[in-house]
Amino acid sequence: MLNKPKYSLFANASYAIKGLVDLVKTESSFKLELLVFIIAIPIIIFIDKTIVEKLFLFSSIMLILIVEALNGAIERVVDLVSPEYNQLAGRAKDTASTAVFISVMLALIIWGVILW
Repeated sequence: MLNKPKYSLFANASYAIKGLVDLVKTESSFKLELLVFIIAIPIIIFIDKTIVEKLFLFSSIMLILIVEALNGAIERVVDLVSPEYNQLAGRAKDTASTAVFISVMLALIIWGVILW
């Protein structure tokens, strides 16, 4: 790739932080899921469960944030390459949203099983 910058740990970390800030500023779904994550952390820490169960609880919530970030990236790219309505663009966005939905369902199942 011709426009690929030279690798730099600090620059790459700053790109990641820039992306996170943009997600928080522009994506209401990400903000809501981040709030759930922040609320879930103390619950995970203080609940009387094994470390493995706590890791499953933490990972399931973290997975939602990861998938939502990827969903946001897909939506932005689709909007860039197809600014006008296109059925395939809509299907791509719907599919990315489905991935978020599946990750939320997985988290609910994991939390339900472990807390039951």
